[in-house]
Amino acid sequence: MKPLFAAALLFAAAAWAQPAATQDTCVECHSLLDGTLAHPAQVFADDIHSQSGFTCAGCHGGDPTSSDPEISMSAAKGFRGKISRQETPAMCARCHSDAEVMHRYKPQQRVDQLAQYRTSVHGQRLAAGDLNVANCVDCHSVHDIREARHALSPVHPLRLPQTCARCHADAEHMKDYGIPTDQFAKYQGSVHWHAVSVRRDLSAPTCATCHGNHGATPPGVASVENVCGNCHVVFERLFDESPHKAAFEAMGLAACIVCHGNHEIAQPTVAMLGVAEGAVCVDCHSEGETAYTVAAGMREQLDKLSGALENAEAILEQAEQSGMEVSQGQIELSSAHEAWIKARVQVHAFRLEAVEEAASEGLTLAQNSLETGQQALEEKDFRRQGLAISLLTILVTMAGLWLAVREIESRRSRAGPG
Repeated sequence: MKPLFAAALLFAAAAWAQPAATQDTCVECHSLLDGTLAHPAQVFADDIHSQSGFTCAGCHGGDPTSSDPEISMSAAKGFRGKISRQETPAMCARCHSDAEVMHRYKPQQRVDQLAQYRTSVHGQRLAAGDLNVANCVDCHSVHDIREARHALSPVHPLRLPQTCARCHADAEHMKDYGIPTDQFAKYQGSVHWHAVSVRRDLSAPTCATCHGNHGATPPGVASVENVCGNCHVVFERLFDESPHKAAFEAMGLAACIVCHGNHEIAQPTVAMLGVAEGAVCVDCHSEGETAYTVAAGMREQLDKLSGALENAEAILEQAEQSGMEVSQGQIELSSAHEAWIKARVQVHAFRLEAVEEAASEGLTLAQNSLETGQQALEEKDFRRQGLAISLLTILVTMAGLWLAVREIESRRSRAGPG
């Protein structure tokens, strides 16, 4: 009994030594209310601020330890009740712009969000008195704010497009701004949205990738190439070497989107190149121009290489299914595919010789892999012929032996027992 009694005493002492939970009359009272007044208390437990030890008073002021409304919600205690939309960014920045505070809770968190927000279209319009624009709580939520990496956060990459669309796809909300409201609908048809929604690629571009988040602004004509180049580095470098670079700047055209669009960016295909119907080159160039000839030539090179790859792949597959060793041909075919990708990328430089060089490399490799497959099939046929001859020889030998045995047995039968 002594050990049990001692353990009980230790447990009681430990429990007594634990600090009592801090009283929060804000949550206690609002939990007893209905509708929108109860909602903050219902969801605050999931809020990152609540989980970090902050209470309602951190934003609203007051004294949450007092059950007397005259004290808990008194101006003397700093109670501010509902915070206006114009006050919200500065109120959030009391902590989020304080490096010392943020270092205590989130050392890697940036502390320039308010400065960025003030440079954005949203921040500038809010400062001018437009209460219709987005502020912190419109994007991050209010009493159930989660980390951006949390799957339920409105600014999580898989949810961010829908969050922006709450305003930007609402025709009534956007009617006074003179900008389209079909961006989200178009984005849902893009290769970027497919990567986000189907492949669940969190690094794929969303609204904030191109427009920024706290400092959100529409990319200008001169900056579009730089924005796209954050991900498509090689394409940007090749485009800078192309004749289109100076031509687009002279005409005030926004580089990448001339051919690819902006929100509704489709999966690029070879069909975009050349002079056939559906190619983007003919939107600007017509027959007789040097550029028209170059576009046709680049498409011809890619089509030639694509056909060679298909032929080589078919032969190798046939040989492999026949049980032949074609690993060397498959290695060369893989290198030929890489050359085809390189040739496609070189299109952005708009130099026929660059595409021809990459395509020529691919054609050589494709031809080698094709010959490997053909040789394997010829060897298969040779082996089968040899096998057939061997089997025929064996059968003839067996037949001869059988006839010889029959002849010997026949002679013994005629000779009789003696």
